[in-house]
Amino acid sequence: MTNQPGRRSDMVDLEEVSRLVDALERDLDKVRAGSADLESLRKEVEQLRSALDAPHSAHDEIHDGLRAIRALLHRAGTELQSDAIKVTETIAQVGRMLGM
Repeated sequence: MTNQPGRRSDMVDLEEVSRLVDALERDLDKVRAGSADLESLRKEVEQLRSALDAPHSAHDEIHDGLRAIRALLHRAGTELQSDAIKVTETIAQVGRMLGM
């Protein structure tokens, strides 16, 4: 299997996907609920886990699940960056108010 960007391999390393799903499940358990994107991500991880646990894993279904998770994580990352910038601006404002 090649790992070149933009190239799709017909086969998916199911063990690697399983490790990724395990890690995502652990991380999602640590995150507070409330975000619609977070709930969507949890559902996608559950669907991917079901596809992996099926007797005959459908590679297309696993590819689709991985793509959906990637998109949700990308969107969450963008949202986190935006939140981090807002927090930084707020901290700067508080610092100015305190004369720092």
